[in-house]
Amino acid sequence: MRDLHLAWGRRTYVMGIVNVTPDSFSGDGRSCCEAAVAHALAQYAAGADLLDVGGESTRPGYVAVETAIEIERVVPVIRAVRAQLPGVPISIDTYKPAVARAAADAGADIINSIWGAADDLLALASERAMPLIAMHNRTERTYPRGVVAEVVAELAAWASRARGYGLGPERLWLDPGIGFGKTADHNVAMLAQLERVTGLGHPVLIGTSRKSSIGRLTGRAVGERLAGSLAATALAVAAGADVVRVHDVAATRDAVAVADAVVRDWRPAGWTE
Repeated sequence: MRDLHLAWGRRTYVMGIVNVTPDSFSGDGRSCCEAAVAHALAQYAAGADLLDVGGESTRPGYVAVETAIEIERVVPVIRAVRAQLPGVPISIDTYKPAVARAAADAGADIINSIWGAADDLLALASERAMPLIAMHNRTERTYPRGVVAEVVAELAAWASRARGYGLGPERLWLDPGIGFGKTADHNVAMLAQLERVTGLGHPVLIGTSRKSSIGRLTGRAVGERLAGSLAATALAVAAGADVVRVHDVAATRDAVAVADAVVRDWRPAGWTE
C-alpha cells in the first residue's frame, strides 16, 4: 500500500472524495481531468490520507454509465494524481471489474465497491493484492429482521467468502452503506449500533458526508450539512470506524483529531504537556 502504513486502531484515516462526474449529488463533481486532478491535490493538501476517485454518480436514481466512459473519466485522473503524489493511496470507486482493472493499471491501490463483495471483484483484489472495500447496498429498502441485524449478517458473509480468495481481515474493508438502500431511520439505526459492524474484526469505512439523512435531521441543503456531517463522523470514530470518506477534508481532520484523542488516546506529533 504505497508508502503509507495504515496502523489500524491507532487513529482514524480521512479519505477525500474526488468525483469525476457531471452529476454528483453533492455538487462537487469535476467533469474534466484537470479540474479533478486539482481537486485531488487540494484534498491531499487539506489533510486527506487517501483519495477516492469515482467516475459514476451513485446519487439516488442514478443511471449507470458505460464502462468505457467511466474508464475514460477516471484513468487520466488517477494516472496524473499518482505521478504527482506517488506515496498516497488511491481508491477507485467502482463496482465494475473492467474499470477497477484499468484503474489499477493506472496506479490505483484499492477497490471501493458500492455493491459489496462480488466474486469477480474478490478475484481481482486477490490477483492484484489490492484491498477491497465492500459496501452494503440494496435495491429495496426492506429489512424484515431489522436493518442492523441484516446488514451485519451480510457483511459477515462477505468476510467469510473473502477468506476463500485469500483476503485476510486487513484486505477486506467493510462499509455499512449509510444512505444506500436504507431509509433515514435505517441510517440512524446503523450509526447507533455501528459497534456491531466494527466488532466483525475488519477495517470499517463510514461515509456520511452531506448525506440526505443529515439533511432531513438538520433541515439543511446539501452545501450546508458540514456540522451534521462532523457530528456523524465523531460518533463513527467513537464506535471504532477506521476510515471516514468525506467531501470536507480540513474540517473533518479537526473533528477526527479531537475524537481520536478521546477515543484512541491519540496525540499529534510533537505533543507535550
